[in-house]
Amino acid sequence: MMRNSRGMSMIEVVIWISVLVMVLAALTESVRYFNRTGKYTIEQASAVSSGQRGIDRAVRAIREAAYSSQGAFPVVSIGANSFVFYADIDQDPLIEKVRYFLQGSSLMQGITDAVGDPPGYTGAESVSVLSDFVRNLAENTPIFRYYNGNGAEITNYSLWADVRYVNANLIIDVDTNRMPNHVELESSAALRNLTGQ
Repeated sequence: MMRNSRGMSMIEVVIWISVLVMVLAALTESVRYFNRTGKYTIEQASAVSSGQRGIDRAVRAIREAAYSSQGAFPVVSIGANSFVFYADIDQDPLIEKVRYFLQGSSLMQGITDAVGDPPGYTGAESVSVLSDFVRNLAENTPIFRYYNGNGAEITNYSLWADVRYVNANLIIDVDTNRMPNHVELESSAALRNLTGQ
């Protein structure tokens, strides 16, 4: 006996379209999820890379701390999230005054060139961003920790003349409400021109 096939019934078409719509909705949501996740991952990786470059740059300058062009001691002041010292960071004949400090969620670098004869540090400070998305304040973690020549940590910031070794720690996180959690970057430097003192 031969059956007459005339195509799909209306119920079959509705079911087929419903299944197709659910599959397309699931695919669309998956693509949107992976797009959001990928974008965040790229932003976080970029922030961590920028943070690593910033901390490396700061540590290189700290290693080069030197007596100022006026003969002042290399370290000017220390703090949990700020460090001021003298160093030759641009390879010219004069020593610059360098300041690293936290401004909001950015680690900043301020440079004041020595000018005049005799040289003085009275000119305008040139400020630039070293790293963004720094979360040290939110995490209650200092950026800078200082140690004396015996390796003891200096917690009294008025003892800035005892500093011989500096540890720098940056906590980087693009979005504190999203996973993965923050990334900690750490580096350290001995003040080369003071290590024998």
